[in-house]
Amino acid sequence: MTSVPESAAHSAGAADHDGSTTVLHGVGVGRAGVVGPVVQVAAAPVVPAEEPGTAPDQVDAVQARVTAAFDAVSAGLRAQADAATGAAVEVLGATAQMADDKALRKQTAQRIASGSGPVAALDESVGGFATMFEQAGGYLAERVTDLRSVRDRVAARILGVPEPGVPALARPSVVVGRDLAPADTATLDVSHVLAIVTELGGPTSHTAIIAGQLGIPCVVRVGGATALADGTVVAVDAAAGTVEVGPAPEVAQGFARRAEVASRLAEDHAPGATADGHGVLLLANIGTAEDAERAAAQAVEGSGLFRTEVLFLDRETAPTREEQAATYARALRAFGDRKVVIRTLDAGADKPLKFATQPDEENPALGVRGYRLVRTVPDVVTAQLEALGDARRETGLEPWVMAPMIATPGEAREFAASARAQGLTKVGVMVEIPAAALRADAILREVDFVSIGSNDLAQYTMATDRLRGELADLIDLWQPAVLDLVAATAAAGQRVGKDVGVCGESAADPLMAVVLTGLGVTSLSMAPVAVPAVRYTVKAHTLDQARAVARAALAADDAPASRAAALAALAPGVADALAL
Repeated sequence: MTSVPESAAHSAGAADHDGSTTVLHGVGVGRAGVVGPVVQVAAAPVVPAEEPGTAPDQVDAVQARVTAAFDAVSAGLRAQADAATGAAVEVLGATAQMADDKALRKQTAQRIASGSGPVAALDESVGGFATMFEQAGGYLAERVTDLRSVRDRVAARILGVPEPGVPALARPSVVVGRDLAPADTATLDVSHVLAIVTELGGPTSHTAIIAGQLGIPCVVRVGGATALADGTVVAVDAAAGTVEVGPAPEVAQGFARRAEVASRLAEDHAPGATADGHGVLLLANIGTAEDAERAAAQAVEGSGLFRTEVLFLDRETAPTREEQAATYARALRAFGDRKVVIRTLDAGADKPLKFATQPDEENPALGVRGYRLVRTVPDVVTAQLEALGDARRETGLEPWVMAPMIATPGEAREFAASARAQGLTKVGVMVEIPAAALRADAILREVDFVSIGSNDLAQYTMATDRLRGELADLIDLWQPAVLDLVAATAAAGQRVGKDVGVCGESAADPLMAVVLTGLGVTSLSMAPVAVPAVRYTVKAHTLDQARAVARAALAADDAPASRAAALAALAPGVADALAL
């Protein structure tokens, strides 16, 4: 077992001082803690109160000026995407796609033709789309920040003022904003960004995901964050989800000890296993071939989730079979003989595809998405499976292929038959709908493995939008009802002798990792940066001890009690070592 000193870091909050310290609370992303000065994100331009309308004889000229502004913003974002790597490429490209959107441009032009001033026309058009996205929920709701970022950038171009966003950082700083645009996050100077704090957003937003991949501590949904003055020294604790104003010196010392512990844990490259040798694969979540190559160089046992929708979302047409096969082959070669689980396209409805647009749906989260695309655009699903078969034959390596949004054993059977027809021999499905968890035995009879998507499983189990901050207590992954479904799925896997993995946010939580191991989950997939702490906590327990931690969590009545019970049942010293 990796040795960790008893004096390892603790989270330092207001209760550790004299009671006068101000502590703001939010949702943390990551486990690091930092102390540094605040730099507020530059405010977005506002619609001028006295902006004149557009005279009939000026319509063409104003429309041309606005079109040029859209074009300049799109070109700038694409140039940034070309110079970026990893998840930033997707985010910048998707935001550029919004700046190119024909419907947004058309509505803005129509409002100008009706007499509105250019900035007012832009603001009204974006406002309409933002409302529609928010009502749709899911992925589209997450894109509202991107949409408003486009509005702000275009408005700045129209007004001839600097674009909003993160100012040039002269020293390492804590970047604070109401809702930092993902395009801004993607291009941050990592050497000068200590942490990111936002008043809005969520733990699964683009900004949070990129921050996690970059290893930047992030706390979202922090009320009052934008009231902090530039230069104010704060302590950002991602593990605790807090922002402490004017922290005492010992807070920084505690963070330094925590960083030291993290560094020492990262030196352990052993395969994932409990103290008595029960194996639990520790895998990486990836979205691109570049992600695969970076992750493969780290101490992971493969990839438990390749989000292939990154290949599709910023496209006018579907990527060709050959293009897809080349990407999949590159990812397989990066990991060699290690396990690589490739999820087929998780798009449609709330992740719209330009080349496969679905009719308007009142509730996209319950609509045509994931494997259900086979109902409307079967050629897209077939081409992807063909490309995966091509990659297998080209590399001689065996991908594990799974479909998202499977609800019935019949759907699992259909997908398995289609995949095996392309020569794919390791075929599985996602369990993210309660119906699939409840019928896990029947589904596992049709496929070789399942992987639990804990984020969507929590959303569908608790009937709660992941982005609704006021319902965060319901969407908590520690909800006993969600854990019951995870337990039922893992038990089904044990009965039939097949793998049950977890590739949602739960897998990256060291405490939850012990619970999942105790429930019988066989693999955990997460951002590579989370692997060392998860490896340590799993390794600190025997399988029987992990089962006891799981039983304690399941016996609770609500999410806070479930987490507290699991924490209390951990092996001695583990909670202190990781500041859990």
